[in-house]
Amino acid sequence: MTQGETTTVSPVRTAPEVVADEAARLAAVRRYRILDTPPDGAFDRIAALAARLFDAPMATVSIVDTDRVWFKAAHGLHGVTEIDRGPGLCASAILHGEPYVVPDTGADARAFADPLVRGEPGVRFYAAAPITSADGQRLGTVDVLDTRPRRPTEDQLEALQDLAALVMDELELRLSAMRTVAAERERRAEAERLARALQRTLLPPALPEVPGLHAAAAYHTASPDEVGGDFYDLFPLNDGRWAFFLGDVCGKGADAAALTSLTRYTLRAAAIYDPDPCAALANLDAVLKGEYQGSDPRYCTAVFGVLRPLPDGSHAITLAGGGHPSALAVRADGSVESISTMGGQLVGMLPDPQFVRTSTRLRPGESLLLYTDGLTEARTAGGTMLGEDGLTRRLTATAPRTAHELLDSVEGLLRQLGDGVSDDTALLALSVPPPPTPRIQENR
Repeated sequence: MTQGETTTVSPVRTAPEVVADEAARLAAVRRYRILDTPPDGAFDRIAALAARLFDAPMATVSIVDTDRVWFKAAHGLHGVTEIDRGPGLCASAILHGEPYVVPDTGADARAFADPLVRGEPGVRFYAAAPITSADGQRLGTVDVLDTRPRRPTEDQLEALQDLAALVMDELELRLSAMRTVAAERERRAEAERLARALQRTLLPPALPEVPGLHAAAAYHTASPDEVGGDFYDLFPLNDGRWAFFLGDVCGKGADAAALTSLTRYTLRAAAIYDPDPCAALANLDAVLKGEYQGSDPRYCTAVFGVLRPLPDGSHAITLAGGGHPSALAVRADGSVESISTMGGQLVGMLPDPQFVRTSTRLRPGESLLLYTDGLTEARTAGGTMLGEDGLTRRLTATAPRTAHELLDSVEGLLRQLGDGVSDDTALLALSVPPPPTPRIQENR
């Protein structure tokens, strides 16, 4: 049968009940993932246009499922979304590769079994064009229905075929979009996995055990698929002292990762050569300027410290800051003190930067917090920045005694701020255990 020819059924002529390869047809229906999707304006307009071309009261875009005919669009059929599949109209129409016409359903026994014929709205005329995929599978039909017998013109049937082709085009576009979204989702998931893996290589896998001291660290990423530039470390020197640092490099992504790696290992090497905190930052400044010259400098903020244990169990700390937020000390009485390195300048940016040194002591029951500005620049529910004052209020209210309690308090604050945290945040907490509480012996 050639293009444009029409199948017209009668009581004498009957078609087979199912498509020759029904399994392949149903697989194609599943491939397009169209069943039970919400109404769509494009399909609704095609159904309305089909009704207008035939001057008919009803038209549908139908998909034939295993045991039902589901209407993606139904013009003039109010409250009907699907009917049982069986011999009749739509289920019979997909058996043919050309327009399928029932001029008078009252004269066709098979059509009369269709629920739209024997019940409301009492269909007497039916014309359909198959929705056919590129591999020849007929997914369903574009149908026109009327309550009076009639015969369509060839022009009308050709137009109906064009509308069925438009439905197929729309299904292909929809499938292509879904595949694009799925591929993009997979690429994003892979990027997130790579970012997490790369981020882990830029941070120590675990902090070492420091005699007489507790240490804890955390890293919170603002974007799961982008490598940040925050860093920290804690490591021994060769004279019983310990060095530590925390900082934040400019930028994001691969460039920031390369700069973070260079910064971290430069500070480690500098501390072994000369553990003076200001000298370590000056060494890093020289390396960054040597590696990144010209009009695109790379820089960072950093705080570098050296711990020295004292005979009474406390630890003397010397800090140097280069453009970084001041550390906070939580004292044994619960007060919070800013260990200021204000005035220290960015590392790697200025011709002759100044770094600020300061000293403090951590006594038993006291702790120290270093953090990057992703924490203090986070926005509260009221829209204002948290700032050092807001962080101090939090620590004063929670009065953490150990490094882990200190981290728990700050991480709880980050969770409360939620979407207000727009930048990565690195945290490093150090604490000296409180002296053991004397046990009271009972006199017997």
